[in-house]
Amino acid sequence: MRKLTAVLCLGLMGAFAWPLHAQAADVAMLDWQKALLDTDVAQRSMNQFRNRTHAKQQEAESLGQSLQATQQRFQNGGQPSQAEQQDFRAKRQRFEQLRQEILQARQEAEQRFLEDAKPRLDQAVQRVIDRHDVQVLVAPQGVVHAEGDLPDLTGEVTEILNSLN
Repeated sequence: MRKLTAVLCLGLMGAFAWPLHAQAADVAMLDWQKALLDTDVAQRSMNQFRNRTHAKQQEAESLGQSLQATQQRFQNGGQPSQAEQQDFRAKRQRFEQLRQEILQARQEAEQRFLEDAKPRLDQAVQRVIDRHDVQVLVAPQGVVHAEGDLPDLTGEVTEILNSLN
């Protein structure tokens, strides 16, 4: 009789636990930005951007080093001449101009990439949602608390995105 009671109790516990487990599987996590950035297309896009802006990047780095050296010299008590001050201001202005141009080019490249990638991302996410029967999909930054690890579908979305190209 005790065995039968124990089996029935275990069976009832299992019956109640199963729906809770099924519901937990309905919630998954997706870092869509990481999924996109890990794709082959994103890597190529970033390399193309670096190639397009390489000369400006190098010029900005060179100017930055020169500005630091000049500023250090000024701070160490060297009295700058009028010409050195003008040169410093011109270099600083050029450095800021390059920084702005690179930043703007990066923002435009990212925007173009996101606009091009959005339909494929939507398709990949929908495939993963359908495959895993996900009812709620959350971003990692939006998870305040989870009892256990949520299924992370990021890698799977990246794989699908790579196959769509």
